[in-house]
Amino acid sequence: MSKSYDFNLWSHYYRDYLLSNIIPFWLRYSIDTEYGGYFTCLDRYGKIFDTDKFIWLQARQVWMFAKLYQDDDLYISDDERKQWLLTAQHGIQFLEKYGRHPTSGQWYFSLTQQGEPLIEPYNIFSSIFASMAFGQMAKIDKINCEKYKEIALNTFNDIEKRRLNPKSEWNKASPISPRQLKSFALPMMMCNLAMELEHIIDKQLLQTLTQECIKEIIEQFRQIDSGLILEYINDNDGSRNDSFEGRLLNPGHGIEAMWFLLDIAERQNNKELASICIDTLLIILNYSWDDKYGGIFYFLDIEQRPLQQLEWDQKLWWVHLETLIALVKAIDHRPDKIDELVNWLNKVQKYTIDHFVDPEGGELYGYLNRQGEVLLNLKGGKWKGCYHVPRAFYLCWKTLDKISKKK
Repeated sequence: MSKSYDFNLWSHYYRDYLLSNIIPFWLRYSIDTEYGGYFTCLDRYGKIFDTDKFIWLQARQVWMFAKLYQDDDLYISDDERKQWLLTAQHGIQFLEKYGRHPTSGQWYFSLTQQGEPLIEPYNIFSSIFASMAFGQMAKIDKINCEKYKEIALNTFNDIEKRRLNPKSEWNKASPISPRQLKSFALPMMMCNLAMELEHIIDKQLLQTLTQECIKEIIEQFRQIDSGLILEYINDNDGSRNDSFEGRLLNPGHGIEAMWFLLDIAERQNNKELASICIDTLLIILNYSWDDKYGGIFYFLDIEQRPLQQLEWDQKLWWVHLETLIALVKAIDHRPDKIDELVNWLNKVQKYTIDHFVDPEGGELYGYLNRQGEVLLNLKGGKWKGCYHVPRAFYLCWKTLDKISKKK
């Protein structure tokens, strides 16, 4: 390992900003002490600008605090650790009480502040993150452990049933449409969910599911000629569809999936899979980096045709943060590619710190224009909550600390 790379210094940066800035921001501003759950629509300084509650963001915040609570290497006080437990319990109780449809048991998309349903359970990702949240809570809440395991498992089983038609009766596509596409987001997230619930679901099912998803991602969505990952492919045979959707690239999704698969490769000691993931990560980065202004494009067309997404050239927080996670995990796996990977880490890290980090208001901005200027100065909303930022800083800290100890 090259001595010119101070991974320990970087590790401390992520740890310190996580514990002194990011987590305090969400503890200070997001807790709804009146009705339960969390506020996620927060402006630059943490002021609430909307009170709707989105199930996937509620569940993600539960997951985050439950995950942090389990880490014994944080060197924090017992009072701080207890606060994290109480914060996770605060959210899980709200989810258990209000989050599910009374008949189907599926998870709503959004609720009022008081917990009344606003949008039906059309979005399977509400269920995925709810299952993850209850799975984590089953590890730390001894009193409710079995109940939370059951909720996580029942939700997982429902997700499995819905995989072929995720939106079920809320699917807008015509059943007789000649363009039946499947989305990359679902197999990507199923890989993550399987790893999250490995203490709950059947081991054989876990193995089967992960292998199915790996095969789908690597052999169908990943294009052999370019190494890029499409966001949609034909449902019947996995081929490319010549349409707006069929040509769409979502670099953030492709990169995030690669670190999910790296985690699976590590568990399976699958060096071939790890090598494919790292090569794919670098291909996506080289294709999607904005050479003129810096940063990673939000959407691209694989044939460089015009896109229907008007926001295609924006720079989003989660895309860059998932890239940082993928890069540090890749460095851990491939010391033979350290120079190329560290060069990318430096580039993405500098862009993220220079443009997204907000020392004055706290946390990170979420949305920049192509030039890297703040487009929306909110810190949370319908899509951004207490998840991508703290998870990235936590995983970068832990992985870089692990790498530094190998030196």
